[in-house]
Amino acid sequence: MNYKKYLEDQLQTSIEAADHKSVYYALLHLTKELCKEKITNQGTKKIYYISAEFLIGKLLSNNLINLGIYDDIKKLLHENGKSLEEIEEFEPEPSLGNGGLGRLAACFLDSIATLGLPGAGIGLNYHYGLFRQVFENNKQKELKNPWIEKENWLIKTDVHFPVQFGSFTLQASMYDIDIPGYGNGINKLHLFDADSIDESLVTDGIHFNKENIAKNLTLFLYPDDSDKAGHLLRIYQQYFMVCCGAKLILKELKEQNFELTSLPEHVVIQINDTHPSMIIPELIRLLMEQGIGFDTATDLVSRTCAYTNHTILAEALEKWPLDYLNEVVPQLVPIIEKLDAKAKEKYKDESVAIIDSQDRVHMAHMDIHYGFSVNGVAALHTDILKNSELKAFYQIYPEKFNNKTNGITFRRWLMHCNLELSEYISSLIGDSWKKDSSKLEKLLEYQNDTKVLNHFLKIKQKNKQKLCMHLKEKQDLDIDPNSIFDIQIKRLHEYKRQQLNALYAIYKYKQIKSGQLPQRPITMIFGAKAAPAYTLAKDIIHLILCLQKLTLSDPEVSPYLKVIMVENYNVTEASHLIPACDISEQISLASKEASGTGNMKFMLNGAVTLGTMDGANVEICNLVGKDNIYIFGKSSQEVIQLYETSGYHSDQYYDNDPLIQNLVDFIISKEMIRIGDPENLCRLYKDLISKDWFMTLLDLKEYIAVKENVMADYEDRMNWAGKMLINTAKAGYFSSDRTIAEYNRDIWKL
Repeated sequence: MNYKKYLEDQLQTSIEAADHKSVYYALLHLTKELCKEKITNQGTKKIYYISAEFLIGKLLSNNLINLGIYDDIKKLLHENGKSLEEIEEFEPEPSLGNGGLGRLAACFLDSIATLGLPGAGIGLNYHYGLFRQVFENNKQKELKNPWIEKENWLIKTDVHFPVQFGSFTLQASMYDIDIPGYGNGINKLHLFDADSIDESLVTDGIHFNKENIAKNLTLFLYPDDSDKAGHLLRIYQQYFMVCCGAKLILKELKEQNFELTSLPEHVVIQINDTHPSMIIPELIRLLMEQGIGFDTATDLVSRTCAYTNHTILAEALEKWPLDYLNEVVPQLVPIIEKLDAKAKEKYKDESVAIIDSQDRVHMAHMDIHYGFSVNGVAALHTDILKNSELKAFYQIYPEKFNNKTNGITFRRWLMHCNLELSEYISSLIGDSWKKDSSKLEKLLEYQNDTKVLNHFLKIKQKNKQKLCMHLKEKQDLDIDPNSIFDIQIKRLHEYKRQQLNALYAIYKYKQIKSGQLPQRPITMIFGAKAAPAYTLAKDIIHLILCLQKLTLSDPEVSPYLKVIMVENYNVTEASHLIPACDISEQISLASKEASGTGNMKFMLNGAVTLGTMDGANVEICNLVGKDNIYIFGKSSQEVIQLYETSGYHSDQYYDNDPLIQNLVDFIISKEMIRIGDPENLCRLYKDLISKDWFMTLLDLKEYIAVKENVMADYEDRMNWAGKMLINTAKAGYFSSDRTIAEYNRDIWKL
C-alpha cells in the first residue's frame, strides 16, 4: 500500500499541510484498514480471556509496531514535517482499566495474537472508565474521563444479546477492538455495552444515580461500592459481562458446528480474578436451557474454565451476600446453591464452602471447585496461596494449582517508549530479541565495555531530560535532570506502602534542614490513583502533595530534594516515566504483592530495583543477582507469622525509637498543618501509630539505611551502568510472550 497516497486521500490535502489531529485520524483509519487485511488466528480450540479491565493504553504506535510499519510511518511523517510523538498526543487513552490487573490483560492479548493463538478478550465498554485524577488543594479530585470520540478504535458489530436481570431486561451490543500480533495474525477484544446508557446521568465529578441501572451500567469501572447501591451495581456489571460472554462463546461454538457437549475440547475460558466468576453458573444455566442436565453441564463447564488469582489480600477476594444475588440475578441463585451443596457433600470444611454460614457467596471458592486450573502470578505468590491463603483448597486439589509468573509486552515497554535504547540494543546484538526476548542476554557480553556502559548512561540522561520537559509542559514543574530519579508509580494502596517512601522524604527533608546535604540532588516521583471511597489511600496522596508543596517552596531544600506527584497517572504517563527512572521503588509489604509488572518494565529500561522480597521481585533478584538489586525488609514468612500471632504493634516501634517517632510526628507538624488539611493528616498519623495494618514502621529504618546505600552507589557511574545493563539483559524472562506460551503449554493446550 502507498501510505502517503492513502493518508492524503483521507486528509484531502498534503500531510505537510494537515493539522496534527487530522493526521492522527487518518493514521487511525489506515491502521484499522490494515488490520482488516490481517488473517484472524484460527484453530479448533480458542481461549477467551474474560476480565473486568483491559488497560490497553494508546493503540496507534503499538499497532504500527505490530503491523511492521512503525519505522515507515515515522519516516514518512518526518519527511513531511510531522512528528509521530506529537501526533500521538491527540490520541485519547482508552479508559478501560486501572492498574496491573488490567495492564496484564492487555499484555496477554498482545502476546496471544503474537504467538498466533486463536483467542479473544471479553470485557465491558466503560464510557468514563476509572476516572480522571486532578489535584485541588493538595487532594485528589475525581472527574469523569470521556475517551470515546466520534472517530475511535471501536468497531460496532451486529452482535446483540438480551441480558435478563431480576425485574428487567437490557439489550447489549458488542464492540470490537482489533489486536494485531507482532508479525502474526489478529485477534479481537470484545467489549459489551448497554444500548440504554445515558452519559448525561453524570453531572458533578463522578457522581450519578447508582440505582438507574439501564442508564448507568457501563459508565464507570469499579463504581464506588461503599454502600449497597454500589455493591449491587458491581453485581449488575459483572453479570452483564459474563452473560454476554457466555452467549458469545456458545454462539461461536454453534457457528463452527461443534456440539455443545464438546465445549471443553474447543473452548477454554480464563477467569481473570474473581470479577467474571459468575460465568460458571451462567454457562451451566445456558447449557441447561439447551436440554443438558445439571451434572453434565457442570462437568463440561468445570473442564472449560480456569482461574487466575491476583491477590493475597483476603478482602480482595469477592464475597457477595446471597440476598444481593437474589435481587440482581435470581436465575443464577438455584444453580449456585446446587454447586455449593455438591461441594459441601464432598468437603465438610466450612472454609472451602461456596456459601458460608453468613449466606455470603465466595466467588473464588466457586472458581476453584468448578474450574480445572488455579494459577498464581509469581513464584512466591503461588507458594503463599498453596501454603497459606488457599491451603485448604490446595490439599483437596493439588493437581489444579500452578504458577504463571506475569510478563509484559516488551515491544511496547522498550521499542515504543524507549526507541533510542531499543535501537542501540539492536546495533549491539541484532533484532532477534524483538521476537525472542531471551536474546537480550547477549548484552551481558558488554557488561565490562566502558564505551557501551557510557552509551547506556547517555541514553538514560536523554530520557531524564525528556521527562523534565514533559512535566514542565504538563504540570509546570521544574526538575533537575542531573538529580537521581527515584520513582514509585502504581495504584495507591496501603500494602504498596507509598507512605513508607513519604517517610523517607521527610527523613531527607529534615537532614537537609539540619545542614546534611546529599551528594547529589534527589527527585522523588510518585504516580497513583486512589479508589474514590478509599479514605486512607487518599490521605496518603494528600501527604505526598503536601510534601511536594513543602519541598518545592523551601529555597533551602528544593535544590537538593523535590517530591513530585504526577497527575492522572496512566499508561501514557508510565511511558514517559519508566525510561527516565534510576531507582525503581517496589516496596510493598512482603507477602502482599501478588507479582507486580511495573518492576519488570523498569528493569527492562535499565532502572535498578529497591524493594522487598515480594511478588516478582524475588524472581528479579534471582535473575540479576544480589549485587544488581537492593533488598530490604522482613521476609514474607516473617510477616505472615506476625499476622498469625498478632505480633506487630506499630505503637511499640513509635514509642521506642526516637527516629521513627520524629518522622511520624512530622506528618502533623506545624509546617505540614500550614499546608495541608489537619483532618486528613491527623487520620493518617493516628493510623500509623495505632494500627498500621501493612506494617510501614516495621521496615522503616532498614529502608532508610538501604536507600542511603543506593544513593551512595549511584555515584560510581560505571558500576551503576553495569547494574543497568545487567537488569536490561535479564529482563527477557518477563516477556508476556513467555507467560502466554506457559499458559498454553500447561493450561489451555490450544
